[in-house]
Amino acid sequence: MDGVLFNSMPYHSEAWHQVMKSHGLNLSREEAYMHEGRTGAATINIVFQRELGREASQEEIEKIYKEKSILFNTHPEAERMPGAWELLKKIKREGLITMVVTGSGQLSLLDRLEHNFPGMFHKELMVTAFDVKYGKPDPEPYLMALKKGGIKASEAVVVENAPLGVEAGHKAGIFTIAVNTGPLDGQVLLDSGANLLLPSMQALCDTWENLDL
Repeated sequence: MDGVLFNSMPYHSEAWHQVMKSHGLNLSREEAYMHEGRTGAATINIVFQRELGREASQEEIEKIYKEKSILFNTHPEAERMPGAWELLKKIKREGLITMVVTGSGQLSLLDRLEHNFPGMFHKELMVTAFDVKYGKPDPEPYLMALKKGGIKASEAVVVENAPLGVEAGHKAGIFTIAVNTGPLDGQVLLDSGANLLLPSMQALCDTWENLDL
């Protein structure tokens, strides 16, 4: 969802950077992109283990994630990623099932899907942070999506912008397209297991009919 459907990752990276800084912890804006797709708790624990040599308590996790969500929501509403709506219409016309697999647990974004992409997604065909135990890069979120959609890995295509998401899709045995909508080197996405790399959602939309999937 973030970085694929919505151009929201700059806001997420800034919010993560600022909230960690306020707690005396270091998480750069670019590193936030490397953690994209993890659950908030997992991201917090990685920083705590690195900086403090311990896991965060449940209370600390809830406090920091709440503060991060508040900071994120001070930004303007994230716009649709250019090309995303047009691509979804092409996919829908082909009779394919559209699903969202996100590490987000922020209802503010989940509730915006229907407004921004009317008729494209259904709650019962979504996998969020509330549904999974492990989260990306574990394949669990995508394996759960296959189960919810009643489809096999060979019948699915993953579109991801984050290294951890690409890794999760690859581990689930699904053909994974990486769209490099952030500041990371594209090679990072290929090294994570992407079968195909494109520079943007618009590029994916423009070449969709010509892809050999």
